[in-house]
Amino acid sequence: MSAEEADDAELMRRHQQGDRDAFAELFRRHRDRLWAVALRTTGHPEDAADALQEAMISAYTRAASFRGDAAVTTWLHRIVVNACLDRLRRAKVRRAEALPDDLEESMRRGAVVAADPDGGPESTALASERRRMLLDALAQLSPEHREALVLVDMEGYPVAEAAAVLDCPVGTVKSRCARGRTRLLELLQGTGLPSDPSEHMSREEPPAGGRGVVSTGGE
Repeated sequence: MSAEEADDAELMRRHQQGDRDAFAELFRRHRDRLWAVALRTTGHPEDAADALQEAMISAYTRAASFRGDAAVTTWLHRIVVNACLDRLRRAKVRRAEALPDDLEESMRRGAVVAADPDGGPESTALASERRRMLLDALAQLSPEHREALVLVDMEGYPVAEAAAVLDCPVGTVKSRCARGRTRLLELLQGTGLPSDPSEHMSREEPPAGGRGVVSTGGE
């Protein structure tokens, strides 16, 4: 069975046995969604790329500790989440800043706010301003509240799965989401934006290739 045909659990088993191509296939398979979570959590392409790379190196080297108690994807997402939260804590929760000049490029890898593909310059400018306001508001949430909202409201995870990723009880995720939404509503009042962040999110999967992220294993 080729790496492309193997399921995640089989790829992890092969990696643990020394197959260098197995982890590369795991990363290729889940890279886009992991990148989207990292970008939406940190709010900055450079931080997201660094956090994702740190997480994948950690996952690569710690694979022997994986015991199959959770799905491989849950395990990978947990490592990415922890890497993002670690960076946010080290920065003492980055204050809202002007978005980078290459936001349009980063959006294609983890779109933050949906834009009308048929819109003209005015529509593009409006979508850009909405992205700015939403990310500025998200940046002011605590890391824990932000991550719960990213997983549940923006990435569409069921609460139970988000709880597995965050390694906390379901009730804790519900509480973090409720408090995060309340705070987000306060921050977005007067902006004309709905308080539900999922209404701003593109559901398109970003194309392969996280910015600045290198694959481990394989070539």
